[in-house]
Amino acid sequence: MSQDHPTIGFAGAGTLGSAIIERLLASGFELKAWNRSRDKLAPLLELGASAEETSADLARESDVVITCVTDHRAVESVVFGPDGVASAGVSGKLLIDMSTSDAGKTREMADRLEQACGMGWVDAPISGGAPAARNGSMAVMCGGSEANFALAEPVLRHLAGALTLMGPVGAGQGTKMINQVLVSCSLAVLAEACALAERAGVDALRIPEALAGGRADSRLLQEFLPKMAKSDFSIEGSVSIMLKDLEMIHDLAETTGAVMPVTALVTQINRQLVLYGLADADNSTIVNLYREGGLASIQGLGK
Repeated sequence: MSQDHPTIGFAGAGTLGSAIIERLLASGFELKAWNRSRDKLAPLLELGASAEETSADLARESDVVITCVTDHRAVESVVFGPDGVASAGVSGKLLIDMSTSDAGKTREMADRLEQACGMGWVDAPISGGAPAARNGSMAVMCGGSEANFALAEPVLRHLAGALTLMGPVGAGQGTKMINQVLVSCSLAVLAEACALAERAGVDALRIPEALAGGRADSRLLQEFLPKMAKSDFSIEGSVSIMLKDLEMIHDLAETTGAVMPVTALVTQINRQLVLYGLADADNSTIVNLYREGGLASIQGLGK
Protein backbone atom coordinates (compact mmCIF):
# COMPACT_ATOMS: atom_id res chain seq x y z
CA MET A 1 0.00 0.00 0.00
CA SER A 2 1.06 3.58 -0.66
CA GLN A 3 -0.40 6.39 1.38
CA ASP A 4 -1.71 8.09 -1.77
CA HIS A 5 -2.96 4.91 -3.45
CA PRO A 6 -4.24 2.42 -0.88
CA THR A 7 -5.74 -0.84 -2.11
CA ILE A 8 -9.49 -0.39 -2.41
CA GLY A 9 -12.27 -2.89 -1.86
CA PHE A 10 -15.49 -1.69 -3.48
CA ALA A 11 -18.99 -3.00 -2.73
CA GLY A 12 -21.70 -2.01 -5.19
CA ALA A 13 -21.62 -2.04 -8.99
CA GLY A 14 -24.79 -0.18 -9.86
CA THR A 15 -24.82 2.76 -12.25
CA LEU A 16 -23.06 5.12 -9.85
CA GLY A 17 -20.82 2.54 -8.22
CA SER A 18 -19.58 1.32 -11.60
CA ALA A 19 -18.76 4.88 -12.67
CA ILE A 20 -16.79 5.47 -9.46
CA ILE A 21 -14.90 2.20 -9.95
CA GLU A 22 -14.02 3.21 -13.52
CA ARG A 23 -12.62 6.52 -12.25
CA LEU A 24 -10.57 4.88 -9.51
CA LEU A 25 -9.11 2.32 -11.92
CA ALA A 26 -8.22 5.10 -14.36
CA SER A 27 -6.52 6.90 -11.47
CA GLY A 28 -4.20 3.96 -10.87
CA PHE A 29 -5.77 2.32 -7.81
CA GLU A 30 -5.64 -1.42 -7.27
CA LEU A 31 -9.30 -2.27 -6.83
CA LYS A 32 -11.12 -5.37 -5.66
CA ALA A 33 -14.86 -5.46 -6.27
CA TRP A 34 -17.89 -7.28 -4.92
CA ASN A 35 -21.52 -7.02 -5.96
CA ARG A 36 -24.59 -9.00 -5.00
CA SER A 37 -25.28 -9.60 -8.73
CA ARG A 38 -21.91 -10.83 -9.92
CA ASP A 39 -22.69 -10.41 -13.62
CA LYS A 40 -22.52 -6.62 -13.23
CA LEU A 41 -18.81 -6.92 -12.44
CA ALA A 42 -17.88 -8.28 -15.88
CA PRO A 43 -17.16 -4.94 -17.63
CA LEU A 44 -15.24 -3.71 -14.57
CA LEU A 45 -13.04 -6.81 -14.54
CA GLU A 46 -12.13 -6.06 -18.14
CA LEU A 47 -10.94 -2.62 -16.99
CA GLY A 48 -8.64 -4.13 -14.37
CA ALA A 49 -10.69 -4.73 -11.23
CA SER A 50 -10.52 -8.12 -9.54
CA ALA A 51 -13.54 -9.85 -8.05
CA GLU A 52 -13.97 -11.04 -4.47
CA GLU A 53 -16.44 -13.66 -3.30
CA THR A 54 -17.73 -11.78 -0.24
CA SER A 55 -17.62 -8.32 1.28
CA ALA A 56 -15.55 -9.87 4.10
CA ASP A 57 -12.90 -10.64 1.47
CA LEU A 58 -12.87 -6.97 0.54
CA ALA A 59 -11.99 -6.09 4.13
CA ARG A 60 -9.27 -8.74 4.28
CA GLU A 61 -7.63 -7.82 0.99
CA SER A 62 -7.97 -4.02 1.01
CA ASP A 63 -6.83 -1.02 3.03
CA VAL A 64 -10.00 1.00 2.37
CA VAL A 65 -13.48 -0.42 1.79
CA ILE A 66 -15.97 1.72 -0.13
CA THR A 67 -19.69 0.98 -0.19
CA CYS A 68 -22.06 2.49 -2.75
CA VAL A 69 -25.43 0.78 -2.45
CA THR A 70 -29.11 1.69 -2.29
CA ASP A 71 -29.79 2.67 1.33
CA HIS A 72 -28.89 2.02 4.97
CA ARG A 73 -30.44 -1.45 4.87
CA ALA A 74 -28.17 -2.44 2.00
CA VAL A 75 -25.15 -0.89 3.77
CA GLU A 76 -25.99 -2.82 6.94
CA SER A 77 -26.19 -6.07 4.97
CA VAL A 78 -22.80 -5.49 3.31
CA VAL A 79 -21.10 -4.51 6.55
CA PHE A 80 -22.78 -6.67 9.19
CA GLY A 81 -24.41 -9.50 7.27
CA PRO A 82 -22.97 -13.02 6.92
CA ASP A 83 -19.42 -12.74 5.56
CA GLY A 84 -19.70 -8.98 5.95
CA VAL A 85 -16.99 -6.37 6.34
CA ALA A 86 -17.22 -6.38 10.15
CA SER A 87 -16.35 -10.07 10.32
CA ALA A 88 -12.96 -9.48 8.70
CA GLY A 89 -12.05 -5.84 9.28
CA VAL A 90 -9.19 -4.79 11.53
CA SER A 91 -8.25 -1.66 13.43
CA GLY A 92 -6.56 0.96 11.27
CA LYS A 93 -8.59 0.19 8.16
CA LEU A 94 -11.34 2.51 6.94
CA LEU A 95 -14.84 2.20 5.52
CA ILE A 96 -16.09 4.99 3.25
CA ASP A 97 -19.83 4.84 2.64
CA MET A 98 -20.75 6.70 -0.56
CA SER A 99 -24.39 5.59 -0.46
CA THR A 100 -27.16 8.06 0.29
CA SER A 101 -28.44 6.91 3.64
CA ASP A 102 -30.10 7.88 6.91
CA ALA A 103 -27.83 10.02 9.11
CA GLY A 104 -28.97 8.45 12.39
CA LYS A 105 -28.57 4.90 11.09
CA THR A 106 -25.15 5.88 9.75
CA ARG A 107 -23.99 6.99 13.21
CA GLU A 108 -25.29 3.76 14.72
CA MET A 109 -23.49 1.62 12.11
CA ALA A 110 -20.24 3.55 12.51
CA ASP A 111 -20.27 2.95 16.27
CA ARG A 112 -21.14 -0.70 15.74
CA LEU A 113 -18.30 -1.23 13.25
CA GLU A 114 -15.74 0.40 15.52
CA GLN A 115 -16.83 -1.80 18.42
CA ALA A 116 -16.82 -4.93 16.24
CA CYS A 117 -13.37 -4.59 14.69
CA GLY A 118 -11.93 -1.10 15.19
CA MET A 119 -12.48 0.12 11.63
CA GLY A 120 -13.14 3.82 11.13
CA TRP A 121 -16.10 5.23 9.16
CA VAL A 122 -16.54 8.21 6.86
CA ASP A 123 -19.92 8.85 5.27
CA ALA A 124 -19.29 10.45 1.87
CA PRO A 125 -22.48 10.74 -0.21
CA ILE A 126 -22.09 12.47 -3.54
CA SER A 127 -23.86 14.76 -5.96
CA GLY A 128 -23.31 14.89 -9.70
CA GLY A 129 -24.25 11.42 -10.83
CA ALA A 130 -22.36 8.96 -12.99
CA PRO A 131 -21.05 11.53 -15.52
CA ALA A 132 -19.39 13.54 -12.73
CA ALA A 133 -18.03 10.34 -11.20
CA ARG A 134 -16.30 9.38 -14.44
CA ASN A 135 -14.57 12.75 -14.83
CA GLY A 136 -13.78 13.28 -11.16
CA SER A 137 -15.98 16.33 -10.65
CA MET A 138 -18.47 15.07 -8.06
CA ALA A 139 -19.40 17.08 -5.01
CA VAL A 140 -18.53 14.85 -2.05
CA MET A 141 -19.86 15.83 1.38
CA CYS A 142 -18.28 13.98 4.28
CA GLY A 143 -18.96 13.12 7.89
CA GLY A 144 -16.31 11.65 10.18
CA SER A 145 -13.39 12.44 12.45
CA GLU A 146 -10.58 14.59 11.09
CA ALA A 147 -8.24 11.60 11.41
CA ASN A 148 -10.47 9.32 9.36
CA PHE A 149 -11.14 12.06 6.81
CA ALA A 150 -7.38 12.40 6.36
CA LEU A 151 -7.25 8.69 5.48
CA ALA A 152 -10.15 9.02 3.05
CA GLU A 153 -8.99 12.20 1.35
CA PRO A 154 -6.28 10.68 -0.92
CA VAL A 155 -8.95 8.43 -2.44
CA LEU A 156 -11.79 10.95 -2.58
CA ARG A 157 -9.62 13.66 -4.17
CA HIS A 158 -9.57 11.56 -7.34
CA LEU A 159 -13.37 11.60 -7.45
CA ALA A 160 -14.29 15.08 -6.29
CA GLY A 161 -14.38 18.54 -7.73
CA ALA A 162 -15.52 19.69 -4.30
CA LEU A 163 -14.66 17.72 -1.15
CA THR A 164 -15.84 19.01 2.22
CA LEU A 165 -15.74 17.61 5.75
CA MET A 166 -19.08 18.80 7.15
CA GLY A 167 -18.70 17.47 10.70
CA PRO A 168 -18.77 14.16 12.59
CA VAL A 169 -20.17 10.90 11.24
CA GLY A 170 -23.65 11.48 9.79
CA ALA A 171 -22.98 15.09 8.78
CA GLY A 172 -22.30 14.05 5.20
CA GLN A 173 -25.67 12.30 4.98
CA GLY A 174 -27.42 15.32 6.50
CA THR A 175 -25.82 17.55 3.88
CA LYS A 176 -26.90 15.16 1.11
CA MET A 177 -30.50 15.56 2.26
CA ILE A 178 -30.17 19.33 1.78
CA ASN A 179 -28.72 18.66 -1.67
CA GLN A 180 -31.67 16.46 -2.56
CA VAL A 181 -34.17 19.08 -1.46
CA LEU A 182 -32.59 21.48 -3.94
CA VAL A 183 -32.25 18.92 -6.75
CA SER A 184 -35.72 17.39 -6.50
CA CYS A 185 -37.54 20.71 -6.29
CA SER A 186 -35.44 22.17 -9.13
CA LEU A 187 -36.26 19.22 -11.42
CA ALA A 188 -39.97 19.68 -10.77
CA VAL A 189 -39.75 23.40 -11.62
CA LEU A 190 -37.66 22.72 -14.74
CA ALA A 191 -40.36 20.32 -15.93
CA GLU A 192 -43.02 23.00 -15.51
CA ALA A 193 -40.86 25.59 -17.28
CA CYS A 194 -40.10 23.25 -20.19
CA ALA A 195 -43.77 22.40 -20.72
CA LEU A 196 -44.78 26.07 -20.46
CA ALA A 197 -42.20 27.01 -23.10
CA GLU A 198 -43.54 24.33 -25.43
CA ARG A 199 -47.13 25.45 -24.96
CA ALA A 200 -46.14 29.11 -25.48
CA GLY A 201 -44.27 28.41 -28.72
CA VAL A 202 -40.82 29.07 -27.22
CA ASP A 203 -37.95 26.82 -28.34
CA ALA A 204 -37.23 25.01 -25.05
CA LEU A 205 -33.91 23.69 -26.38
CA ARG A 206 -32.58 27.24 -26.59
CA ILE A 207 -33.54 28.24 -23.05
CA PRO A 208 -30.29 27.03 -21.42
CA GLU A 209 -28.30 29.11 -23.91
CA ALA A 210 -30.53 32.14 -23.43
CA LEU A 211 -30.33 32.01 -19.64
CA ALA A 212 -26.64 31.07 -19.33
CA GLY A 213 -24.90 33.32 -16.82
CA GLY A 214 -28.16 34.85 -15.57
CA ARG A 215 -29.75 34.36 -12.18
CA ALA A 216 -31.85 31.43 -13.40
CA ASP A 217 -28.81 29.54 -14.69
CA SER A 218 -27.72 26.33 -13.01
CA ARG A 219 -26.06 23.03 -13.79
CA LEU A 220 -29.45 21.35 -13.56
CA LEU A 221 -30.88 23.79 -16.10
CA GLN A 222 -28.02 23.12 -18.50
CA GLU A 223 -28.17 19.34 -18.12
CA PHE A 224 -31.82 18.47 -17.62
CA LEU A 225 -33.88 21.00 -19.54
CA PRO A 226 -32.40 19.79 -22.87
CA LYS A 227 -33.17 16.19 -21.83
CA MET A 228 -36.75 17.14 -21.10
CA ALA A 229 -37.13 19.19 -24.30
CA LYS A 230 -35.84 16.29 -26.42
CA SER A 231 -37.79 13.68 -24.41
CA ASP A 232 -34.46 12.02 -23.72
CA PHE A 233 -35.38 9.73 -20.87
CA SER A 234 -32.13 7.75 -20.82
CA ILE A 235 -31.39 6.83 -17.23
CA GLU A 236 -29.18 9.16 -15.20
CA GLY A 237 -31.14 8.89 -11.98
CA SER A 238 -34.34 6.95 -11.34
CA VAL A 239 -37.62 8.12 -9.85
CA SER A 240 -37.46 5.35 -7.23
CA ILE A 241 -34.07 6.51 -5.95
CA MET A 242 -35.25 10.12 -5.82
CA LEU A 243 -38.38 9.08 -3.93
CA LYS A 244 -36.26 7.06 -1.49
CA ASP A 245 -34.29 10.22 -0.70
CA LEU A 246 -37.43 12.35 -0.47
CA GLU A 247 -38.96 9.94 2.05
CA MET A 248 -35.81 10.27 4.18
CA ILE A 249 -36.12 14.06 3.92
CA HIS A 250 -39.76 13.76 5.01
CA ASP A 251 -38.70 11.76 8.08
CA LEU A 252 -35.92 14.25 8.90
CA ALA A 253 -38.35 17.17 8.58
CA GLU A 254 -40.78 15.50 10.98
CA THR A 255 -37.98 14.76 13.46
CA THR A 256 -36.62 18.30 13.39
CA GLY A 257 -39.95 20.11 13.06
CA ALA A 258 -38.93 21.69 9.75
CA VAL A 259 -41.74 23.12 7.62
CA MET A 260 -41.24 22.05 3.99
CA PRO A 261 -44.43 22.50 1.93
CA VAL A 262 -42.71 22.69 -1.49
CA THR A 263 -40.63 19.56 -0.86
CA ALA A 264 -43.75 17.78 0.44
CA LEU A 265 -45.53 18.51 -2.84
CA VAL A 266 -42.57 17.27 -4.89
CA THR A 267 -42.52 14.12 -2.74
CA GLN A 268 -46.17 13.49 -3.55
CA ILE A 269 -45.54 14.02 -7.28
CA ASN A 270 -42.77 11.40 -7.21
CA ARG A 271 -45.00 9.01 -5.29
CA GLN A 272 -47.56 9.37 -8.07
CA LEU A 273 -44.92 8.68 -10.73
CA VAL A 274 -44.09 5.43 -8.98
CA LEU A 275 -47.79 4.53 -8.83
CA TYR A 276 -47.97 5.17 -12.60
CA GLY A 277 -45.32 2.48 -13.11
CA LEU A 278 -42.34 4.80 -13.55
CA ALA A 279 -40.19 3.76 -10.59
CA ASP A 280 -37.31 2.82 -12.88
CA ALA A 281 -37.71 5.76 -15.27
CA ASP A 282 -35.34 8.72 -15.43
CA ASN A 283 -36.19 11.75 -13.29
CA SER A 284 -36.62 13.88 -16.43
CA THR A 285 -39.80 11.89 -17.19
CA ILE A 286 -41.63 14.25 -14.84
CA VAL A 287 -41.97 16.74 -17.73
CA ASN A 288 -44.67 14.58 -19.31
CA LEU A 289 -47.00 15.38 -16.44
CA TYR A 290 -47.33 18.90 -17.82
CA ARG A 291 -47.50 18.18 -21.54
CA GLU A 292 -50.53 17.61 -23.73
CA GLY A 293 -52.10 14.39 -22.58
CA GLY A 294 -50.44 14.66 -19.17
CA LEU A 295 -51.41 11.61 -17.16
CA ALA A 296 -52.11 9.49 -20.25
CA SER A 297 -48.64 10.07 -21.71
CA ILE A 298 -47.01 9.31 -18.34
CA GLN A 299 -48.94 6.06 -17.99
CA GLY A 300 -47.96 5.10 -21.55
CA LEU A 301 -44.28 5.40 -20.64
CA GLY A 302 -44.74 3.03 -17.74
CA LYS A 303 -46.01 0.18 -19.94
